[in-house]
Amino acid sequence: MLWIKALHIIFMVTWFAGLFYLPRLFVYHADCRDETSHNRFLVMERKLFAIMTIGAVVTAVFGIWMLVDYAWSTYRNMLWLDLKLLLVVALIAFHIYCGVLLREFRNGTAHHSHVFYRWINEIPALLLIAIVLLAVVKPF
Repeated sequence: MLWIKALHIIFMVTWFAGLFYLPRLFVYHADCRDETSHNRFLVMERKLFAIMTIGAVVTAVFGIWMLVDYAWSTYRNMLWLDLKLLLVVALIAFHIYCGVLLREFRNGTAHHSHVFYRWINEIPALLLIAIVLLAVVKPF
C-alpha cells in the first residue's frame, strides 16, 4: 500500500504544479495585447490543462484505492477525513473552473483583468495547506 500512497503523492504534486501555474499563465494572458502572444498562451494553457487533468485523475484513482483498501474502514467517522475529502471536492471544482476560464480565453470572451487571475492564483495554495495539514496531523 505504500507504493499506492507514493504514487498518489507523486501525481498530486503533478496536479498542483498545473494548478499553481495555469492561473499565473492567465495573469500574463490577460495582459497580452498581440495576436502572437495570445496564440502562444492558448497553446501553453491547453497543454498544461491536459497534463494537470491527467495528474488529477490519477491522483483521484490512487486516493480512492487507498480509501477502499484501508482508510475507509480505519478512519470511518473521522472528521479530518471528511473535511479533507470536502476540500478535495473544492479543488476539483477549482480545476473545472480553470477549464471554463481556459475556454473563455479560447473563445475570446475572457473579461477578467490580470488582478482577478492574481487573486485566484492563491486558491490552490490555501487548499494545499489545509489538505496536507488534515492528512498529516489528523487534528480530529
